[in-house]
Amino acid sequence: MEIWNRHFECMDREELRKVQGERLRETVERVYFNVPYYRQKMQEANLGPESIRTIDDLHKLPFTTKQDLRDNYPFGLFAVPMSEIVRVHASSGTTGKPTVVGYTRRDIATWSEVMARTLTCAGADRNDFIHIAYGYGLFTGGLGLHYGGEKIGASVIPVSGGNTMRQLQLLVDFGSTVLACTPSYALFIAEAIEEAKINRDDLKLRVGVFGAEPWTENMRREIEDKLRIKAIDIYGLSEVIGPGVASECLVQNGLHVNEDHFYPEIIDPKTLEVLPEGQIGELVFTTITKEGLPLIRYRTRDLTRLNYEKCRCGRTLVRMEKCLGRSDDMLIIRGVNLFPSQVESVLLEMSEIKPHYLLIVDRVNNLDTLELQVEVDEAFFMDKISQLESLRQKIQSNLESALGLGIKVNLVEPKTIERSEGKATRVIDRRKY
Repeated sequence: MEIWNRHFECMDREELRKVQGERLRETVERVYFNVPYYRQKMQEANLGPESIRTIDDLHKLPFTTKQDLRDNYPFGLFAVPMSEIVRVHASSGTTGKPTVVGYTRRDIATWSEVMARTLTCAGADRNDFIHIAYGYGLFTGGLGLHYGGEKIGASVIPVSGGNTMRQLQLLVDFGSTVLACTPSYALFIAEAIEEAKINRDDLKLRVGVFGAEPWTENMRREIEDKLRIKAIDIYGLSEVIGPGVASECLVQNGLHVNEDHFYPEIIDPKTLEVLPEGQIGELVFTTITKEGLPLIRYRTRDLTRLNYEKCRCGRTLVRMEKCLGRSDDMLIIRGVNLFPSQVESVLLEMSEIKPHYLLIVDRVNNLDTLELQVEVDEAFFMDKISQLESLRQKIQSNLESALGLGIKVNLVEPKTIERSEGKATRVIDRRKY
């Protein structure tokens, strides 16, 4: 397997810790002297730059949250003058102000580097045609993949999202070999290929790099089966850099974190204590090379665990498990904790239904209710009402058995649930708190 930057991706872990410590010290000095917010937080904790000597001192530092970015909107956490910021991106978010991120020239170079690693992890090289169907603009997805593709010398096709029929035409006519988009849009494309009666042999796709939303192993199998490709999970956050924070290799056994740039911790989201190796908790990142918007112990809200064993691909970088969900996306229904990805895992085990669903949470007479709308396969939907009722009961039984929670299941016709060319909407919560 090809490795883009063997020096850092295969570095001895003790040597890597020394590099991380040096870069952390530089970052702490940068934020202390250049970002009033961090200086105040550190002074409140009786900390100065001299308090941080090695990577083992990181736990002394305060956490940063998305709310902190919003409170300092738009540029209050930038560590360099605006004259040194050459790019601004922003995450749309679902509530409140967007979180704004700024990049220096060196940050853009770092971003290109980690995205080159990401694409090389997926087996891409200078001979590939990379079809990018992530959105371009303030969203970091499109341009992140774009720079990585150019860095490895591949032919980049900046299609952006939307206009699916044009996407299909270009996939065929240009002979694209790598598809980059959200996993839900990959399934949407697969569905459109089938409807357009395009011969799968006319496509040259062999791998896809999918991220920006949680997806399960069952969804991976669905994508790989329908598109006949290898589906690679990639991970990133706009606040940390965008895509390029971590990515799977072709072994598909965890996502390699580019920890020479982004140092990961796993904490208990309630106690905020660092958890022992191998335990599931909330992922926290400290950027140790960024200049424009360095972040100290940024709480991602993503739940995962870390694996420090050397991968079969030869990389020594720590691997994070595919995210279980988000601590703030967790639904609490009648005292039961539930992640949408758990529902998806059950549904994708069943061939009679499509991987398109919607969870509707409500409160009736002070009791939480949970309804699942799920599309039935077209061939099966034409069957007798009694058979549909039998299927509905089967889904309901499977969900209750797996989740320990009663869910009202409604079967809906194919194409009923709104499709997304970006992040799929999986939950509508109508409860008033």
